[in-house]
Amino acid sequence: QYLYAFSIVPMSSMDPAELVKQPQDVTENPYRKLRKEAPKSKAPLCAEEEPACQFFFDLNKHQGKKRPSDGKERGDSQPKQAKKPPQPTGPCWFCLASPEVEKHLVVSIGTHCYLALAKGGLSPDHVLILPIGHYQSVVDLSSEVLEEVTKYKAALKEFFRSKGKRYVLFERNYRSQHLQLQVVPVPLDLCTSEDIKEAFIAQAQEQQIELLEIPEHSDMAQVAQPGTPYFYVELDTGEKLFHRIRGRFPLQFGRAVLASEALLAQPQRADW
Repeated sequence: QYLYAFSIVPMSSMDPAELVKQPQDVTENPYRKLRKEAPKSKAPLCAEEEPACQFFFDLNKHQGKKRPSDGKERGDSQPKQAKKPPQPTGPCWFCLASPEVEKHLVVSIGTHCYLALAKGGLSPDHVLILPIGHYQSVVDLSSEVLEEVTKYKAALKEFFRSKGKRYVLFERNYRSQHLQLQVVPVPLDLCTSEDIKEAFIAQAQEQQIELLEIPEHSDMAQVAQPGTPYFYVELDTGEKLFHRIRGRFPLQFGRAVLASEALLAQPQRADW
């Protein structure tokens, strides 16, 4: 009071007309009319109505979730586990856990793959490299399984070389549900790797099969997508021949070439 020299009159002693008198240059309250027109209660949202979303952040959708420390949403704090192979839709003769597997033919069991003798093989040491889990083809394999397949291939190549033989590997991803890598040894003194290559190319041309040579160190996943029907053969030199199956394909093509007179000379074993 003393600082600003106010002269304040108590409201109890003021004239009532002076109390309700409006100051100069005042306007009507713009919100008074809106309050009168506003509904008394907010109508509930219909069950089908979508909740309102914020432009920068949807509070309704993310309400109750803690913000991760790295700024990204995580569904689970547990470490991510390796993807499991797909399960067969019916009985599988090659899944190791299946009761249909003829376990007396199994030679070696690894972590992700196993080795088995071929039933009705072209020779006594004709073997198969198979994944323990259910994978349809090489291009479907996980990195761990593919690494073990490569180790089996290297071991078989060295083993057959010590026995005076070269190995030929082929796969037919057509009308089959479980990967089978057929490994057939051929005596070194019987034919060369070039002879085997020419035999496959000649048989393919006779049957109008387009067999293409692919780079030696190429990955099959770079050539074919998962689910793509194909046939490929790999020689001990690392050379690969590939055919993309687009129609009918002879199921015994690989066996027929190796069993021909030009190679193993056992044509009676071509069709098993």
